[in-house]
Amino acid sequence: MKTLGLIGGMSWESSVTYYQQINRLVNQALGELHSAKLCLYSVDFNQVAHYQNTAQWHACAQILIEAAHSLVRAGAEAIVICTNTMHKVAHLVAEAIDIPLLHIADATGLALQKDHIKRVGLLGTAFTMEDDFYTSRLVNQFSLDVLTPSPSQRPLVHDIIYTQLCKGVICDQSRTQYIEIINDLNQRGAQGIILGCTEIGLLINQTHTEVPLYDTAAIHAQAAVAFALEQ
Repeated sequence: MKTLGLIGGMSWESSVTYYQQINRLVNQALGELHSAKLCLYSVDFNQVAHYQNTAQWHACAQILIEAAHSLVRAGAEAIVICTNTMHKVAHLVAEAIDIPLLHIADATGLALQKDHIKRVGLLGTAFTMEDDFYTSRLVNQFSLDVLTPSPSQRPLVHDIIYTQLCKGVICDQSRTQYIEIINDLNQRGAQGIILGCTEIGLLINQTHTEVPLYDTAAIHAQAAVAFALEQ
């Protein structure tokens, strides 16, 4: 089994999901008392969020690069950035290390291809929905047509993530608002919805809608386990 290096804390609420999912999947695969070989570097998200909001992305990258270097020194054989938004600087982290970086959009794109999804809706932070680092990867590498919420809906999606989900606050009204946006994307032709922020799965799951959901935290964890267990 290979050792995975997790860069977490963005937010720690979803880092818990990664830790649980990866260990459970390893145990399901290997049985007995097996669990994953993991190194976790958890950053202070307040500092990262400040750099995000002031467009200091190279400063964000430096935090993740330092974390990745620490994980490599600790024995990690692949890096997993446990957040969608910070994949905006994933290429800079990948360039700074000599082990693989397992990209969350690649894992998601493969899952969508497997289900023959052609047009998909994307929920996430404003950075993920409005910048091209995420959608362009899905379009160029997986031939997907990516829809995002309307300009008037995006601030709501973003604010719920930062003011509620990152703090562990789960609100029924917010779930209802998200479901309305999911239904709108579905009516616009989305065959499925990418939960493109690793906290959204804390609020919404497949029991809440008939529209197929793709929880990126779960998908990324599965890809990480597949890497760790491959011979």
